[in-house]
Amino acid sequence: MPQEKEFVEIIQKNESILYKMMRLYADTKEDQKDLYQEIVYQLWKGFNTFRGDAKVSTWIYRIALNTALLHLKNKKRKGHKTSLAGIVLVAENYDPILEERIKTLYTSIKTLGEVDKGIIFLFLEGKKYEEIAAITGISASNVGTRMARIKEKLNKKIIKK
Repeated sequence: MPQEKEFVEIIQKNESILYKMMRLYADTKEDQKDLYQEIVYQLWKGFNTFRGDAKVSTWIYRIALNTALLHLKNKKRKGHKTSLAGIVLVAENYDPILEERIKTLYTSIKTLGEVDKGIIFLFLEGKKYEEIAAITGISASNVGTRMARIKEKLNKKIIKK
């Protein structure tokens, strides 16, 4: 089926988005696998309705973030906590100082609310406010306001350490 082939190609090209999202919003390997499968399932369900009004990556980010937030909400009902401890950054040239800074950043991000965590994730992925707005469903000006507050919170947390 040409539609399945196209879908698989899109997933393969954008798989890093899914991996980052599952690591950001799920603690254990089991939860990460569950979240990955749920995101792919939701993408497949919506594949026929994707009109191409936005970039494919924007559509994937939006579905992945909404699915991750719903997954997290369901886990919280069961008393599950989210942790960023499982995020591993792979670098060719290991720099312990840089690694410590990244660890400090992610530890600080972990304290943010779930939506703010998603916004800063998208920002760190290099997304512009307009694209973050399209993915999250909030206005670009609201993204700007939230980003200013997020940066302020993170600066205060990092300076304290």
